[in-house]
Amino acid sequence: MKKVCVLLAEGFEEIEALTVVDLLRRARIYVDTAAVADEYMVRGSHGIAVQTEDLFSEVDFEDFDMLVLPGGLPGTTNLGDHSGVRKVIRDFAEKDKYIAAICAAPTLLGSLGLLKGKRATCYPSMEKQISGAVLTGAPVMSDGNIITGQGVGAAIEFALNLIAVLMGDEKAQEIAEAIVYH
Repeated sequence: MKKVCVLLAEGFEEIEALTVVDLLRRARIYVDTAAVADEYMVRGSHGIAVQTEDLFSEVDFEDFDMLVLPGGLPGTTNLGDHSGVRKVIRDFAEKDKYIAAICAAPTLLGSLGLLKGKRATCYPSMEKQISGAVLTGAPVMSDGNIITGQGVGAAIEFALNLIAVLMGDEKAQEIAEAIVYH
């Protein structure tokens, strides 16, 4: 079974995070939500509190095939300020494991040098903060082990892309049809 960890820091974008969790679980992918904080309850950028399964410190990231970084502010900033998160991202990159980031979160990958020469996308006003990437402006972009998304409006397409990467196009199409996504 494929395993994905979605990191939630205070101020995360709720739709980007929960769309991924919901659709991947519909595809029968194991999804763990981990709080990048000292409490299991994490408040999103629009005040929606979400109960996570684990704290960041409790997760054995070796067990996971993919790491997902939702955007939102100050969620992205809080992810980037956490040394453990930066270390896990680097570890995933070194092991060529999948790293998915949407909205503002690709700026974190850029700051770690992981987007140099890669095709990527992010929230349009964040593009100036990413150097070295080939920014496409597409809703979703995959390049090697890095998957990026533009923002809330691309959340379903982003999640379906993650399903396709992990389980194949047929499974992604099955989920798209089940949720009546055209």
